[in-house]
Amino acid sequence: MVRFITPAAISILMMANGFAQSSAPSIFPAPSGPPTPAKSATPSPSPSGTPSTQELINSLGQADLQAAITLLKNNFTNPDAINETELNRATLEGLLLRQPRGLMLLPSHQSGQSAEPACYAEIFEGHVGYLRSGALTTANLKVMDRKLAEFSLKKVDALIVDLRDSSGPSSFEIAAEFAKRFCPKGKMLFTLHRPAPRQDRPFTSERDPAFQGVTVVLADRDTGGGGEAVAAVLRLYDKALIIGQPTAGCAVEYSDLPLPNGKILRVAAAEAVLPDGQSLFPDGVKPDLLVEMSMSDKRQIFQLSGEKGMSPFVYETEHPHLNEAALLAGTNPELDAAEAQRRGRGREKLPARDPVLQRALDLVTSVEILEKR
Repeated sequence: MVRFITPAAISILMMANGFAQSSAPSIFPAPSGPPTPAKSATPSPSPSGTPSTQELINSLGQADLQAAITLLKNNFTNPDAINETELNRATLEGLLLRQPRGLMLLPSHQSGQSAEPACYAEIFEGHVGYLRSGALTTANLKVMDRKLAEFSLKKVDALIVDLRDSSGPSSFEIAAEFAKRFCPKGKMLFTLHRPAPRQDRPFTSERDPAFQGVTVVLADRDTGGGGEAVAAVLRLYDKALIIGQPTAGCAVEYSDLPLPNGKILRVAAAEAVLPDGQSLFPDGVKPDLLVEMSMSDKRQIFQLSGEKGMSPFVYETEHPHLNEAALLAGTNPELDAAEAQRRGRGREKLPARDPVLQRALDLVTSVEILEKR
């Protein structure tokens, strides 16, 4: 074990130390799960006051790194463990660990792809539109346009844009089209920035928004890629409050680079930058109002909403109450329900709740009350 770890830990830094200071890309998380948290290049000091291994490594300059490798090659008990292949492996391993949202090593291109989340819409309380974007695709954009037109006819005056199902590689062209439905005409939305000179691609809204009113955005770790750009742009121009959890931090365009043996190196080649120069990579978008929610509960709710709608997961179901009919019959529904539950044959497990959406509805109600004063 010592033979491998010691040279690897040092040699990782030959390239990683420099990359950690640049805008180099990091790993794109698998769409089915939350992203791997980034490892800080400048970790906080350990509680004991003794520098950690990572702190010591980060303190080394280029001369120290080169000297460490030379010393290891000349003094390590097993010279074969510090050959060029091992140094290259350690360097790549270190970069993958230190850049967890912009670099990914994949076994090969996947032949089958999972179904993309569909756009979904609903109206709450007669005037609050709920719009879940799903994957940022042309098909979902068309569905969203139809739903926004329906909202207009039904006098919807507040909108909750749910971007918690927009993760995965997405086209920033389509993301810009989504944002244009809500942002003022003539405004710069974001720029897709590349390291090479004069290759930046700006996106501007050239159309009037399809909705103007109170807007709330829902986001979490499943909000990735173009969805992060949409969330940030709506906050910038619509003063939309973002509720939920921090986004994935992968608002980048990826390039898949083939390796000789068939494996794929996925590299973040361009990043989304807001008009004020703020990059969304790798820190993502932080919510204005943090609300925790189980990711498994959320995905279950989204799956069931196609049949049941979102209302059952927001509003409490009515509990059994003692009433006149029960008194005449000599029964007590409240006691019966409690006894049945105690015996394990009563109500099924309480359904999952969506506290993020509930908080958004509470906020819209509060704004409505304030506006009427």
